[in-house]
Order: sequence, then C-alpha cells, then structure tokens
Amino acid sequence: MTVIVAITGALCFSAATPASAAVVSAPLATGFAGPLSIAVGGDGNVYVGQSFSGVLTRVAPDGTRTDLFSAPGAGIEGVSVRGGKVTFTETVFPEEGPSTSGLLKRRFAGGFVKTLADLHAYEATSNPDQHQTYGFRFLSDDCAAQLPAEIGPAKYTGLVDSHPYGTAVLPNGDTYVAEAGGNAILRVSDDGHISTVAVLPAIPFLVTAEAAGGLGLPECTIGKRYWYEPVPTDVEVGRDGSLYVTSLPGGPEDPSLGARGSVMRIDPQSGHVRTIAKGFLGATNVAVSFGGKVFVAELFGGQVSTVSHGAAVPVAEIAEPAGLEWKQGKLFVSYDVFGAGAVATISP
Repeated sequence: MTVIVAITGALCFSAATPASAAVVSAPLATGFAGPLSIAVGGDGNVYVGQSFSGVLTRVAPDGTRTDLFSAPGAGIEGVSVRGGKVTFTETVFPEEGPSTSGLLKRRFAGGFVKTLADLHAYEATSNPDQHQTYGFRFLSDDCAAQLPAEIGPAKYTGLVDSHPYGTAVLPNGDTYVAEAGGNAILRVSDDGHISTVAVLPAIPFLVTAEAAGGLGLPECTIGKRYWYEPVPTDVEVGRDGSLYVTSLPGGPEDPSLGARGSVMRIDPQSGHVRTIAKGFLGATNVAVSFGGKVFVAELFGGQVSTVSHGAAVPVAEIAEPAGLEWKQGKLFVSYDVFGAGAVATISP
C-alpha cells in the first residue's frame, strides 16, 4: 500500500494527546507543500522534500530558502544528507492506482543530480513481498462472498506497488530505503545495485463487533484476524548498525481501529525483524539520538513520542508532524504538513 494514500485518506482524524513539557521552537521556515521528509546537515542546513509540489528545498540556519531540484508531478521524499550530497526519492502517482515510477536520486554539491536506482523497476521484477499473504488468511468461502466490494479480495499476496518513502545513507554511499509500497527495506549500493534486506511482517488485526460495524464487514468476520500491509515509512541506522523502521499499517489510520503504528528493529545482516514498540497513531518517521533513544512522529496523533518499555510516550504536542531528524542534540521536525507546511526544532 502506498503511504500517500494512507496519509491523505485520514486528514480529518488528527488528534492530540497530552505530552510532557518539551520546548518547541518558533518555525524555522514555513510555506512548504507537504513536507513529509527532512534531513539536517552538519552545517545546520535543513533539506525539505515537498511531496505535494515535487520540490527539494534547502533552508539555511538564517532561514534563507533555496530550491535545489524540481520534478513537477512527482513527490519528493526520503531525504538524507551526508558529505554535502543529498539523497532523495522521486515518485510519480497517477490520479488512481499504484505509482508509475519510483527513483532514488542523489544531488551533488555542484548541483548535478544523478539517478542511482529505479526502485519501481526492481519492485516490478522482484516484488519482495510476493509470498506474504494479506487480508483474511482463514475465512470460509461463504463469509468471503459477503465482504463488501470496496474491501477487495478476502486475501491476497504482495502486489507490485512501489513508493520509496524513507532513506538512510551509510558512510560508503550505500542507501537503505523504506519501500512503503513494497513493504520491504532495500539496500542500494553506491553503484546502483539493489537488494532486499527484509520484508516486514504483516500486521494482524482482530476484528471486533465494533470494528466490523465501522468497516461494514459481515458478522462472520467477527473474531477473525485481518492481516494489514506493514507500510514502512522511514529507516534510520543505530550506533550498533541495527536498522530502526517505522510502520504505518495499511487500512484506516484514524483512531477508529486504535493506534496501530509500530517501530521495528532489523538486523541488516540476517534480515531478522523484531517489533520493539507499538501504539503509535500514524508513525511516519523515526529518529535515533546519539545515545540510542528512539523518537517517532505521530502524524495522526498530533505529537512526537519516544519509545519506552515497548510503548509510545509523548514528548511534545505538535500539529501533523511528519519528517523527523536528530541533530545537534535536538529534534528537527516538519509539521502542519497538510496546512502551512513548517519546520521547527524540539528540545526534549
């Protein structure tokens, strides 16, 4: 499932939760069109991927803005910066249906932009989650026939769907990619070779009578499990080399089914995936501090939270947060992403 569909399908359900006292700065800059992804350089420059306008913008510490790249009709996301090189993703969506392109690109200090890899083509030929089953895994034919048409098939395996949404760049230039459409974490070498690191597990949901009523499901589904697509939205590398990934599971992202977002830790060598925290409402980005503390932007929870004992603990209330980065001992966050589109810092 592409994350942009999940995000835009739940705009009117953002809710705030009481948070601890953290200092949120005044906006560093505003007026971005869907700033779903940001990166921060060692020089303090903030790089903003504007998903709704297809523009990559640099914001200097004094607030000066410079547009670095433009792809009209595409979404710019998955922004990372290392050594003066800005890595980002470019995805094109038609009005309906899956994406038609998903590219990993890199902008060099002189302004030259290079396409590193065609991730949409990789998804089309490899489809890493093709053997994973979603939907109702165990449902009688009679019950399946009662499902409303808008639910789709009772069960299905991974579809060809590409939406590279988050990135993390290693010192050698290799890039980890959170493939939100393909439900996998990929690795792209500096010379463009693509490999699959891990396929995220499907997210089970036990259908209650209340959920069945809200979703228009027949009574025969009550007590059954529906397996949602995991939809990885971001990836960061911890000090020990482990990957930290946020998951914004497919299906309704409003509070009607509860806070179902999670954070997973992945061993990049073995591909082993372990869920380390649950209970996030729209987990769209993850940041890891130098000391190993994990922070999550909860787009539909109206807050930035941290992970503590496997659960979400609020750090700061902020409207519609999306991009999140740890730098210079504080968090940089993009927020109000469906409104004014701004960037600020949080001192937790």
